Amino acid sequence: MKVDGKAYRTIWVNGDGWSVEIIDQTKMPHRFETVTLTTLDEAAHAIKAMLVRGAPLIGATAAYGVCLALRDDDSDEALDHAYDTLYATRPTAVNLRWALDEMRAALRNLPRGERLAAAYKRAAEICDEDVEICQAIGRHGLKLIRAIAARKPAGEAVNILTHCNAGWLATVDWGTATAPMYMAFEEGIPIHVWADETRPRNQGASLTAWELGRHGVPHTVIADNVGGHLMQHGKVDLCIVGTDRTTASGDVCNKIGTYLKALAAHANDVPFYVALPSPTIDWTVHDGVKEIPIEERGGEEVAQMTGRTASGTIETVTLTPDGSPVANFAFDVTPARYVTGLITERGVAEASAEGLAKLFPERTER
Repeated sequence: MKVDGKAYRTIWVNGDGWSVEIIDQTKMPHRFETVTLTTLDEAAHAIKAMLVRGAPLIGATAAYGVCLALRDDDSDEALDHAYDTLYATRPTAVNLRWALDEMRAALRNLPRGERLAAAYKRAAEICDEDVEICQAIGRHGLKLIRAIAARKPAGEAVNILTHCNAGWLATVDWGTATAPMYMAFEEGIPIHVWADETRPRNQGASLTAWELGRHGVPHTVIADNVGGHLMQHGKVDLCIVGTDRTTASGDVCNKIGTYLKALAAHANDVPFYVALPSPTIDWTVHDGVKEIPIEERGGEEVAQMTGRTASGTIETVTLTPDGSPVANFAFDVTPARYVTGLITERGVAEASAEGLAKLFPERTER
């Protein structure tokens, strides 16, 4: 995607051929800055502190974190240490484990001396594969938007509600939930996106709105609690969200607040779609509510907010009374029965074990 006319991915290898550059998403939307990663610990910090976030980008960053670790030591012990260090950074997004498994499988049986080059090759492939997957998700999701546009009066926008950021900032490029939106926009279909602010980290207000605006897509930022009201009044044609982990039965784990949007959509007969790359499917889990670990992050994310003041300075303020305890559950699980369909790189699946089996028979036969 483009930022002020310049094409960017969210992660890339620098001209030196080994250090890794990322966009520091904690500085957005008021500053666009990049950070150079040179060590395993820096890559782990980037994931844990959410300089990078979004399941696919977390996986890509972890893959390059392995590369950085092997620069100093390409032994089995170093590979395992890199795996364990990176795996411990975020517990919920399954792409992290998937990417680390891919890297270890690609390197374990290679002789020392060949591992480093192979690591960079596989990490680059993981990034390229993510771009191709997101493009395919976009093409399948575009069909849904086209169908709705065809039923509306000429020139009337298709109103899409999304939650959190499942855009190109959450992937290597294009995004998952946003890929159909970008493709519809490029095709000339009138669209308008309702972007939930997504407390407590405000990824919708700070990231989704930023990237949609940079690309020229019409959008409006709304408070998290507004979605149900909009649906009641016919101002949402469909919802498209992302996911950090989807079970083999179609349950969806995504940013906290997604479940409430799905309930509102279900009550108002608004289609609720989830866009997901297949590495986000956890084929070992069937009951998302009972089996998926929900990350609990620091209370300061809820108690504090950072923004730009009228004078132009960036400041952090405290919202809660001194001494009030704060809970910060980062994700929730939407049961499959509230999901209209899963938009994957292979097509749109029914949110069920049977629906996923039709698109991914090789996984369900194991």
